Amino acid sequence: MKKIAIVGCGAMGTILGAFMAKNGHPVEMVDANKAHVDAMKAGGAKIIGTVDFTVPVDARLPEEMDGIYDLVFVLTKQTANEAVFKNLMKHLGENSIVCTLQNGIPEPAVAGYVGAKRTMGGTSNWGATYVSPGISELTQDLTKTPYMFEIGEFEGPVTERTQKVREVLEHMGWPSKVSDNFMPSRWAKLVLNSCGSGMSAVCGITFGEVMHNPLTRACACHIAREVLKGCNADGLTMPVYNGKWDLNVFAFNDKASFEKSEKTFLEIYGIARSGKASMLQDLEKGLKTEVRMINGHVSATGDKHGFETPFCDKVVDIVTRIENGELKYSMDNVKLFEDSMFDFKSDYLGYND
Repeated sequence: MKKIAIVGCGAMGTILGAFMAKNGHPVEMVDANKAHVDAMKAGGAKIIGTVDFTVPVDARLPEEMDGIYDLVFVLTKQTANEAVFKNLMKHLGENSIVCTLQNGIPEPAVAGYVGAKRTMGGTSNWGATYVSPGISELTQDLTKTPYMFEIGEFEGPVTERTQKVREVLEHMGWPSKVSDNFMPSRWAKLVLNSCGSGMSAVCGITFGEVMHNPLTRACACHIAREVLKGCNADGLTMPVYNGKWDLNVFAFNDKASFEKSEKTFLEIYGIARSGKASMLQDLEKGLKTEVRMINGHVSATGDKHGFETPFCDKVVDIVTRIENGELKYSMDNVKLFEDSMFDFKSDYLGYND
């Protein structure tokens, strides 16, 4: 695969592209943020946080894309899909691959634009924050992550091309995983997107702060239970996350099993305390979020299969009201989760700081 692009170089896309460039694999880094692109053209991509390096990169605006691409990684917000794919379609050939690394469960929508045959999906098992034009922060110690990405075909079995995409991603410098049953992995990642990320956006806090506070952590656990119900209702079995955590623990029905689910979250977020949700980063910039594609997807699945999703519904409501200027992201928003919604609450603080 000779001609590769990353479309959507916010924090995650910038860090992926910077590592690939640093490790000698050419990639075009495409983003609509002109100030960010100009900064990378002038001074390279600077990555801070758990690493610290600056590397020259090939940064471009969408209108500067040229020719047909063999492989395109899409990391834009799903809210931008219509504009993104309108521009991208003219740069795709019959055998081009579009691998979506977006949040939520974007593969059906992406296949609607480019066709199922050209669609591949992937989840990212690490976190990042956009700092300023040209600068992104890696918020996670990658040495503690068993694999960086999990990828799979939207339709059909793993093929030679799937393995080739994995090899491209591994130019980031760490292993990636190929799955022959990928969509359950999307639901596993949706647990993280909707729970820690949902509460981070609602309250304006980091993942560590979500887990440290007993009430926000209890909200996250109840959200996770709704995600698990959605996965199962779609006829799928929730897989082990990152090869370590059994997410079926969120089918709690008593105090002991609820506390076990809390412990699982405390372990998962132990390596990403300083990170904050991309939805919160969007709210900080006054942008529309993907909440309707993340927590809203769980709510829609509940509507489809006939089960209630009060916590996801509440996250969508609060974040939408923040977007509309009716609320601010604040810890005060946790009071909007009424006592009657909870089956269980936390009795202990969480992290041992």
